[in-house]
Amino acid sequence: MEPVSTTSSSLTAAVPYAQMELAELVVLAQQDDMRAMEMLVKKCQKNVFLSLRQLLPERPDDIADLTQDVLLRMCRSIKSLRNINTFKYWLNRIITNRYYDEIRKKGRSLNLVSMDAGLGEDEEPRQTTRQIADDGPSPDEVTLGGELDDEIRKAILNLPEQFRIMIVLREQQGLSYEEIASLTDTSIGTVKSRLARARGKLQEALKPYLATK
Repeated sequence: MEPVSTTSSSLTAAVPYAQMELAELVVLAQQDDMRAMEMLVKKCQKNVFLSLRQLLPERPDDIADLTQDVLLRMCRSIKSLRNINTFKYWLNRIITNRYYDEIRKKGRSLNLVSMDAGLGEDEEPRQTTRQIADDGPSPDEVTLGGELDDEIRKAILNLPEQFRIMIVLREQQGLSYEEIASLTDTSIGTVKSRLARARGKLQEALKPYLATK
């Protein structure tokens, strides 16, 4: 892909801010275009909010403030992003780092309790591990009303934190195994095995509701 190379005046004259792609907004924001920065925040805030709500479902009253903090960090460091094509990954690193900050602040460490004692951290998931297929409906895609939404949040809350973050980065953010491994400082094998366990746990918890689809 050819790198985006343009000036604020030439780009905004042709395309309204609201119709711009994220990459275009990033370029303009890096050139101190405040309207582009505002639109970038507007386009990213819902995704940031949902990600944090899933990562920290036990802290619903804090999610709005944490979202604003992530977006503020994004704005302050936007010029440090060298490759605009990696913006999504870059923003997810800010989200993930903020999540880890909260864990450390509360004096907690990632819950290392295994949900499948027979599966090593770096092993590929076995066929006996319950899974939700990648191309099937994810928790975010199943909309059977407020009751199911509550059950999804409860199921995610009950996941050990190291598995919860895998689900959020894969299902909510759509990151690749390689990107998740980099963000969480783990191997690809660990990412796959934790995702398999997490999906199995969610499937088991949501089975009564999914059966009514």
